[in-house]
Amino acid sequence: MTPEKSYEELVRISRETTLLASCHQLLQWDAEICMPRAGVQHRGEQMALIAGLAHDRATDPRLGDLLGTVEGSSLVADPESVEAVNVRERRRDYDRETKLPRRLVEELARVSAMSSQAWSEARDHDDFASFAPWLEKTFELAREKADAYGYTSARYDALLDEYEPGMTTAQLTDLFTGLRAQLVPLVDSLRDSSSESKSEASAGEFPLDRQRKFSEGVAVKLGFDIEGGRFDLGPHPFCTFLGPGDVRIALRYHTDNFSSGFLAVLHEMGHALYEQGLDPAHYGTPMGEAVSLGIHESQSRMWENLVGRSEGFWRHFYPQLQSAFREPLMNVSVDAFRREMNVVRPGLIRVEADEVTYNLHVIIRFELERALLDGDLRAADLPGAWAELYRKYLGLTPANDRLGSLQDIHWSEGLIGYFPTYTLGNVYAAQLFATADREIGPLEEKFAAGEFSPLREWLREKIHCHGKRYRATQLIERTTGKSLDPSALIANLSHRYAPA
Repeated sequence: MTPEKSYEELVRISRETTLLASCHQLLQWDAEICMPRAGVQHRGEQMALIAGLAHDRATDPRLGDLLGTVEGSSLVADPESVEAVNVRERRRDYDRETKLPRRLVEELARVSAMSSQAWSEARDHDDFASFAPWLEKTFELAREKADAYGYTSARYDALLDEYEPGMTTAQLTDLFTGLRAQLVPLVDSLRDSSSESKSEASAGEFPLDRQRKFSEGVAVKLGFDIEGGRFDLGPHPFCTFLGPGDVRIALRYHTDNFSSGFLAVLHEMGHALYEQGLDPAHYGTPMGEAVSLGIHESQSRMWENLVGRSEGFWRHFYPQLQSAFREPLMNVSVDAFRREMNVVRPGLIRVEADEVTYNLHVIIRFELERALLDGDLRAADLPGAWAELYRKYLGLTPANDRLGSLQDIHWSEGLIGYFPTYTLGNVYAAQLFATADREIGPLEEKFAAGEFSPLREWLREKIHCHGKRYRATQLIERTTGKSLDPSALIANLSHRYAPA
């Protein structure tokens, strides 16, 4: 078979495998949103079967033969061409997948379904002890997975590479050490100036139906294609891409906390805009996939924080918000509302954290999951270790496990190595936003005028359209002129939050 025909067959198999994976994602979405609890065991078997079938296709020796035929041919002479990118990334996927036995892949999917349900019930009843055995099993499988992949330095590298290709534990440790050294004193300096009681801007009741109407309406105005997506309610905010024309966002709202639900909408919408910005003609191939979770998080954190907390944004949208919530906001100025939305108030919940403290939540999880993965921390001892780090970095102690080690769904789903991408996303976002402001700004003025498409289209041109053409750090350097650099993030936070 010629390299050209081999490449065509490679793309066909890649697209079919992606379609099969999307069925697995649909089952997972359904499990979190509307599946009856009694169906969890059956759903686990369904997901295990599909994961096994997808693994069979992804490790078919014929795929290796096709890759071998195309590699070294003139089709991939230009390393940045569509063909070269697709072959390079499918080779990477093939080499990784062939290291995992089907038994392990199926067990990971089965345990994930059961563990997620156990986490949900444990969280509802504040019962960590019932979840601990599942957590122990999850990390046991994660160790087996990491060892199957192999690693040179840290076991954690093998799992991190799944979400942020090319990134290492050593690089993260250096980045987080530097950030922690600057963030902890900044948080301490702001602690006394942040009132623990509710201000007038956040007091009162915000009916859930009106929150949904306003928040989802804003997402559409910012560019979310409602014809190609949908909003649902769930226990944990998330965004799922099922394929071209089908991006789903799950959200949760609180009647006494408007900002929490609204900022979650902007966060998940940022993910959705990335997925909707990918070229559908490349669906099922690496050129139609997001480059990394860190870059994905840069999009969500940018729309959530750098856009959604900005003065220009609220100069435009606040009159509409006041109209939707006359009772609690009638006598609240836009400046007072923004001050409350941007207040630094150390708390226990990561998804409700302000910008300054957020990365400390991520650093805590990074340290804990490394200890769990290496066997230095037992699952049963997680609540105590969790409380110790929260006292150390944020000066807080969770009153119960629901507010502590049971608040995130990630570990129950086997997403080990995922958490660091949130902070990487913050660093990338700050670099990208500063560059966009120079090239197409001032962005604040555009936001105040209701112009959000310039930023959205700039991101599509600079980030979305490239798929996996570049590694995350290459893409950032190509776009901003700098490699991974936290200085833009620290400068942004210091400018906006540091006491005068």
